[in-house]
Amino acid sequence: MSIVTAKDVQPRAQQALQASPVYALREVQVEQHGDTLKLRGRVSSFYHKQLAQEVVRHAAEGVEVVNSIDVL
Repeated sequence: MSIVTAKDVQPRAQQALQASPVYALREVQVEQHGDTLKLRGRVSSFYHKQLAQEVVRHAAEGVEVVNSIDVL
């Protein structure tokens, strides 16, 4: 059984956002802070903020995700 770390999943999480059919999510950045992934950027709705979090959570199972996305 392997241990999942933010370092292992950060590129995968960023790629998942880049591949999203929702253009607004492609602008969100995923930063690594220890064993935590932090989402940063701006979106126009709370729905897009939550959607970005769920996309990353799915790609980064087992790693804490902190959603610091601003809603304009």
